[in-house]
Amino acid sequence: MDEYLDSYAPVALLALVGVLIVGGGFLANRLLRPRQPNAAAGKRDTYECGLDPVPGGWAQMHIRYYLYAYLYVLFAVEAVFLFPWALVYLKAGLAVIVEMAIFIGVLALGLLYAWRKRALTWQ
Repeated sequence: MDEYLDSYAPVALLALVGVLIVGGGFLANRLLRPRQPNAAAGKRDTYECGLDPVPGGWAQMHIRYYLYAYLYVLFAVEAVFLFPWALVYLKAGLAVIVEMAIFIGVLALGLLYAWRKRALTWQ
């Protein structure tokens, strides 16, 4: 049984080193940070997507922030599908290449639509 538990010693040692590194970082942060943040510089003000904060209320965000986030997620998902495909496309045959071309074509049509609607221009 001791030999079995000895095989977990490197894992326990690595976990201990990780906890010590993270704890050391928190301790260094606590020792080196300023005691009083500069309130006059506006560091305690809320940040509302580039807009000036509204005291006591909320600021309405423009829809373009959501549109940029949506387009980013769309093309990030595309990248998630393209990376595995790029690794195995030569072994899979012509059908996979045609399917991926259709997939990229549909995404290109979406990008063209967003471009034509001027959704990608920052005003």
